[in-house]
Amino acid sequence: MSKILIYLRLPVLTIAVACLSAAQTPQSQPATATPAPATLAIKGDIPSPLTLTAQDLAAMPRETASVTEEDGSKVVYEGVLLREVMARAGAPTGSKLRGKSLASYIVAHAHDGYQVVFTLGELDASFGNTQILVADKRDGKPLFGYQGPLRLVCPNDKAGARSVRMLESLEFVRLSK
Repeated sequence: MSKILIYLRLPVLTIAVACLSAAQTPQSQPATATPAPATLAIKGDIPSPLTLTAQDLAAMPRETASVTEEDGSKVVYEGVLLREVMARAGAPTGSKLRGKSLASYIVAHAHDGYQVVFTLGELDASFGNTQILVADKRDGKPLFGYQGPLRLVCPNDKAGARSVRMLESLEFVRLSK
């Protein structure tokens, strides 16, 4: 039985060593990576799917939101209201947000696979009027590293779990068609 254990361990060890040495070769090191441009794809069951660039977002009406960090310090985020972004893509708002339209939601997708959901009712000014920002600045500076280049900020949520970092896309889903 000990021979079988040695036999089974040997190939695994050999593979691990081979992978380690390959990872250390200069050829496998990436060239200096340039950061991806800040873009946001709005897709799904929406009348006008689109991709917004950093310049598009900068030209839209801007708002700020103050958030208290875990250490008690205040951070100010700047960006565009999520409802404005969705309205630009043709999501129903105001008087059009009735009946079947209220059975719609938005899935926010992050670069790392993280996802959260928002309803149109909670965003719309005539219903929940919840301030949720598609932020591109923190304390007046572009978002850094794992924060961005875009993120959602939900200043009124008691927990920060829906403040999606590294935001890549918003998917509109209509349950009742």
